[in-house]
Amino acid sequence: MKQINAMMAGTVVEVLVAAGDAISGGQDVVIIESMKMQLPISSELEGKVAEVKVAAGDFVNEGDVILILL
Repeated sequence: MKQINAMMAGTVVEVLVAAGDAISGGQDVVIIESMKMQLPISSELEGKVAEVKVAAGDFVNEGDVILILL
């Protein structure tokens, strides 16, 4: 399985995909707020979302898994 990880620590503001969605490289999948800035996390991978590991309001650290892809 492939994973998408958080590139920085922050609070998840919005999850833009759901389990079962097909995503492509470069697609924004989650918005994180860090240091009062909202920053998108983009997928570098293509695939189908198997599991979303975060929800709006969750705090993530750099390197935490946010999505698992098939």
